[in-house]
Amino acid sequence: MDHKFEEWYLEYELCQNRPGILGDIASLMGMLQISIVTINGVDLQRRGMLLKAPAADHVHRLEHILRKMEAIVVIKLRRPKLRDRIAIRHGRYIEHDNDDKKTFRFVREDLGVLVDFVAELMKEERHLLIGVRGNPRVGKTESIVAASVCANKRWLFLSSTLMKQTVRTSLFEEEREGDHVYIIDGAVSTRTMDERHRQLIREVMRLPSVKVIEHPDLYVRNTDCVFEDFDYIIELRNSQDEEIIIPQETHREAEWFE
Repeated sequence: MDHKFEEWYLEYELCQNRPGILGDIASLMGMLQISIVTINGVDLQRRGMLLKAPAADHVHRLEHILRKMEAIVVIKLRRPKLRDRIAIRHGRYIEHDNDDKKTFRFVREDLGVLVDFVAELMKEERHLLIGVRGNPRVGKTESIVAASVCANKRWLFLSSTLMKQTVRTSLFEEEREGDHVYIIDGAVSTRTMDERHRQLIREVMRLPSVKVIEHPDLYVRNTDCVFEDFDYIIELRNSQDEEIIIPQETHREAEWFE
C-alpha cells in the first residue's frame, strides 16, 4: 500500500554562502526520507523548498537539526500556503499590504505572477469575491480573463468596457453553472439605471462561484456591498510608486470610461 506523503514548505536564509550547504541539507533530508519536490531562490540569500515527508515527526526532526546549523537560519517550516507555492514558481514573494493581509500588490511587469496567483484562487470551488484596483488601461480586465483561462474556467462579463460597453440584464441557464468567473466593472454597474442589471448582480452574488469586481471602491460606495465581503483585493500599477486614483465625486467617475 502506498504511503501518503505530506507536503511541507521550508525557507531558510544563508548565513555562510559556502559550497556544499545545499548538498548537506539534501543528504540530511534523504536520511529522514524527506524528498525535495521543488527548490528556488525566493529572496536575496534565501532559498525555498517544497518538500514531501512520510509524517510530521520526520519534519520536526529535520527542523531540530537545521536550527543547530550555523550556516543557515530557518525562516519558515510549515504546510505550504498559496503564497509559498507562487514564490517557489516565480522566485519571489507576492507583496501584500501590511495593514490588510488580504490586499496584494502587483506591477505590470509582474503580470505573469498575478495571473498565476489569481488562477490558483479561481480554482477553489466556492463563493469567492475578488476586487481589482487599478487606473484605466493598466491591464486589469486582460489579467482577469487570462487567469480564468489558466484556471480552466469560463469567463463572463456582466458589465465591461473592454471592447464596447456591456451591461447584462439576464443569464442563460448554462451561464449559471459553477465553472464560470463572473466579471463586473464596478464603475459601469453602479452607473447604470437598469434595475434588471442590478437584480442580476444581486442574484450572481448569491451563486457559489467566483466573482471579480473591477473598481471595487466605486462598487462599495454605490451599493450595499462592504469591503469585508471581499476575500481578496488585487492592486495593479504601472510602477511601484504609481498612485491609484479613486474619484471622490460622483460626476468624476466618468473618467473611468475614457
